[in-house]
Amino acid sequence: MEYRVLGVKLELIGFDSMGSRGMATIVYTGSQCIFIDPGVSIAPKRYGLPPHPLELERLQHHLDRIHRLVMECDILVISHYHRDHYLYRDGEEEYYTGKTLYIKNPCENINVSQRIRAYRLLKKMGVEEKAREVVYADNIEHKIDKDLWIRFSPPQPHGVEGTRLGYVLVTTINIAGIRIVHASDVQGPISTRTRDYLMSQKPHILIISGPPTYLLGKRLSEEDLGKAVENLVYIIENTGCLETIVLDHHLLRDLEYRDRVKEVYRVAREKEKKVITAAEYMGKPVEQLEAHRKELWESSGE
Repeated sequence: MEYRVLGVKLELIGFDSMGSRGMATIVYTGSQCIFIDPGVSIAPKRYGLPPHPLELERLQHHLDRIHRLVMECDILVISHYHRDHYLYRDGEEEYYTGKTLYIKNPCENINVSQRIRAYRLLKKMGVEEKAREVVYADNIEHKIDKDLWIRFSPPQPHGVEGTRLGYVLVTTINIAGIRIVHASDVQGPISTRTRDYLMSQKPHILIISGPPTYLLGKRLSEEDLGKAVENLVYIIENTGCLETIVLDHHLLRDLEYRDRVKEVYRVAREKEKKVITAAEYMGKPVEQLEAHRKELWESSGE
């Protein structure tokens, strides 16, 4: 089944609303396909519990689909080096063979853990040699053909300004005037700078990670949650061309996700814009397996 907004075909795989952690997105341009963040993972611990067998089964299902579809794509994008956003396991280096890679600069505006992961991927796993071309994509634009271009943001904070989690790239793909913006791990966005950048791209479709409300009171403050909601509301109110917001990833680790950002849904209804999860975009039920991990283990009697 094909799912289209404004005639653009996307395939969303392994988002948190589908039972795994990730934002793997394929954009079909007509002449080729572009795979943004081709990775998926699951939380090693949640509520002090390991992944339930159902989560492991779902992870494998999503990995199998990513492995199959990545072979069909010419261009791969890695927005940053958190393991739910790229292929990093032993043997997965082969999937990069012959591809054009647009990647977050592994040497600048990057924290230590991501720098180490990037070095392992590019050097130790040999991806730099296997790929057809490796492009450090920070703040660049590339015209692919007459009606198709791809643009990458300057490094944006992974959440709040100054976070120790490092920086990510936002990807904009323009297909004959229709713009898809993919905003991995901006967490709302919490940053006003990121909000302004997203609006400058004039998206018709915005795929974005919501705030990590499951960490409220720990690594997310009430103030930062308020900023995330306020910024997303501002984007909805002031981006006239915006039609669909796919709001997912960190936010969907919270069973009360709709209540946490209810103002976003209210304003979207008022402005006649659609806010949905990746699962809903793909016509599937929302399955928050990680958030339901405690109940999954209890129901299995273990």
